[in-house]
Amino acid sequence: MTAHEQLFPGKQFISTVLDTLETKTAMSAGLTRVYLMRAAMAGVIVGVMYLVNFAVIAAFSEMSGGALVPLGRMVGALLFGFALVFIYYTKSELLTSNMMVVTIGGYYGRTKASRAARILGLCYLGNLVGGLFVGLLMWASSLTDGSVGLFMADAVDHKLAYVTEGAAGWGDLFVRAVFCNFMINLAMLLVYNGMIKDDFTKSLAMIISVFVFAFVGFEHSVANSVLFTIVGLTNGIDLGIAAAQIGIVLLGNFFGGGLLIGWYYAYANDDRRYLGKRAKAQD
Repeated sequence: MTAHEQLFPGKQFISTVLDTLETKTAMSAGLTRVYLMRAAMAGVIVGVMYLVNFAVIAAFSEMSGGALVPLGRMVGALLFGFALVFIYYTKSELLTSNMMVVTIGGYYGRTKASRAARILGLCYLGNLVGGLFVGLLMWASSLTDGSVGLFMADAVDHKLAYVTEGAAGWGDLFVRAVFCNFMINLAMLLVYNGMIKDDFTKSLAMIISVFVFAFVGFEHSVANSVLFTIVGLTNGIDLGIAAAQIGIVLLGNFFGGGLLIGWYYAYANDDRRYLGKRAKAQD
């Protein structure tokens, strides 16, 4: 490794992200329908894997009189971690990882605010469409009957309670959202930086990152949107409170993934100031 690479070891990460941004920009501009389809698939994957999470919890709750629910939450969160792996390897589009991508692109002047907003807006729309599709299928089935649906509804009530608790709840929700997308994009940093060569380790990084946010109780804007849709179609939901909850989580997710990972590593690997000072010293 050269001295320059030792000073800025994340240059490959930045380069990979900027290349990814070019693809997303081109798709969102000229292949909007395809981009929306890829984003919708991410919403579908999140919805299906979230169902798996709650089905596992429900199964464990029926054993030993409910004493194994904590273990069920652990196993369910671990399986939910495969959602990010499926999204990555199907080349689907997830809003929260795109927050990091457009922030790095903005830092290096590779995208404008309007283009970044279009990428994120279309991605979130697609994620919602996918979540609605899954929600409608589940509504027309018995998949969420019984204890599965009860655990999902209880999770929604818990998430909405942050909003109704007032300022303290809003702050708690925001922090949980920050940590959530910090973990998601920390995994994407490991995947994109070129240091991990094999798919197994990449997958493990993504699974563990999602496990942490799901098990600890961090808040993910897309996962929440999909869950609210699934439960809302069956039990109804207060749209105003749900929208407020998602709004706070979106801000926290952007801070955690866009700024704490995206901007942080963009700045830390910006060698333009170093090269400028070196050129002046040589003069």
